[in-house]
Amino acid sequence: MVNLFVMIRVMLGALFIFSGFMKLTSPYQNFLYVVQSYEILMSPFDGWVARLFPWLEFFIGIFLVLGLWLEWALYGTLIMCTVFIVVVGQAMMRQLPITECGCFGEKFSLPLPTMLVVDNLVWILTAVSLMKLPKTSQRSLDQYFVSGHS
Repeated sequence: MVNLFVMIRVMLGALFIFSGFMKLTSPYQNFLYVVQSYEILMSPFDGWVARLFPWLEFFIGIFLVLGLWLEWALYGTLIMCTVFIVVVGQAMMRQLPITECGCFGEKFSLPLPTMLVVDNLVWILTAVSLMKLPKTSQRSLDQYFVSGHS
């Protein structure tokens, strides 16, 4: 029987895969516009983020689902969610005219307060919890490929 923590890890990974995939299958300019709308980065950094971020999100999701390099994938999740909280928080404080987060590409998006409070804080708490629980690594490829796991 699959334990609850493995299922949560896989669901978190699937969410990251979905989010990255939605951005990767849309034109690059769509996500570039989202990145630029937060008014933090100057060119060419905004373009780099728009090209790199969806791939990071996608592969972190794959690593979470597979349980491969699990500790690093969970740290990546924490970093990405923390950065997103800072980015969304500053946009809300500056009252930028952004109504949707752009998290899942153009097909599905949520209001900024929802993403800030509910989703990202939940994802951070989930990632921290998964890091602390040894049962999270059950049914993971780390058991077979990463030294230090049995």
